[in-house]
Amino acid sequence: MKMPSLGFGTYRLKGDVLRSALDSALSLGYRHIDTAQIYGNEADIGAGLASASVPRNQIYLTTKVWFNEYAQGSLIPSLEKSLERLQTDQVDLTLIHWPSPADDVPMATYLEQLAEARERGLTREIGVSNFTIAQLEEAIDILGEGAIAHQQIEVHPLLQNRRLRTACAVHDIAVTAYMPLAYGKVLAEPSLQEIAARHAVTPAQIALAWLLQQEMAVIPSSTNPAHQKANLQAQGLILSDEEMQVIAGLDRGVRCANPDFSPKWD
Repeated sequence: MKMPSLGFGTYRLKGDVLRSALDSALSLGYRHIDTAQIYGNEADIGAGLASASVPRNQIYLTTKVWFNEYAQGSLIPSLEKSLERLQTDQVDLTLIHWPSPADDVPMATYLEQLAEARERGLTREIGVSNFTIAQLEEAIDILGEGAIAHQQIEVHPLLQNRRLRTACAVHDIAVTAYMPLAYGKVLAEPSLQEIAARHAVTPAQIALAWLLQQEMAVIPSSTNPAHQKANLQAQGLILSDEEMQVIAGLDRGVRCANPDFSPKWD
């Protein structure tokens, strides 16, 4: 199953709030669900998917391994626990959530375990998240060209990450854009508001359409069914070359995800 280009992000969602939002998303047609070990919601998602009317084989499911599970002998057992919580025998994509802080664990140690997890059938595809260009090149050297299917990074009109996206394209690595609305910061941009008014849609839909039109997957998070539906409708928007260029001019390096263990960004 190919990753649907618009997914349902679950960061910061848990319990009944998540279950309700997941039910709504599935009923609206979402078939790509993104989670992570550190989100603490894999069990909630597993319960929601187990009771859903949508068959598991019609849902593209992604999880991410947290860096406290990178040591030799730890990653595969941690992923098996994720599968138990998610109530599935296999996820569609497993990502390394962040490069090991300060390289405490050598990259080869955790990437080789990730590749083994794929070989064992625990995950169909593997990838990385928040890797710099240099780290991506090192990962390719370790696993070989073509092994890494995806890279998940922060991308939105205010942080466009062009150099890193180009590096991914060179190696045929698909990009998923997280925080595509920059916690709502993009909604206040006058140029996005003007383009949205021209199309009779919202600035959020324009920002998502801009990402989708560049062949990135996006995983916005929303508990509001109306917003979930509007996000899906962004897939039908076509922006002109001029509008795409206007939005390209909004890049100001506004980074939302920048914890103290972040790598040195490109």
